[in-house]
Amino acid sequence: MRRSRNEVIRWRMLRQVQRRRGRWLEAQSRTYRHIHYARYLQQKHQRRALLYAVAYER
Repeated sequence: MRRSRNEVIRWRMLRQVQRRRGRWLEAQSRTYRHIHYARYLQQKHQRRALLYAVAYER
């Protein structure tokens, strides 16, 4: 079935928007990766500190 011109244009625009949004998200995660990693390390240190605190409590 042949698509109308408006349908084709709408479909292309939607694909373009999705692609742009995906690229933006990817760039954001790449840009802020060091922040995520710093938070991860902080949580890891806190967990280890708690582990040692509980282990030496007895």
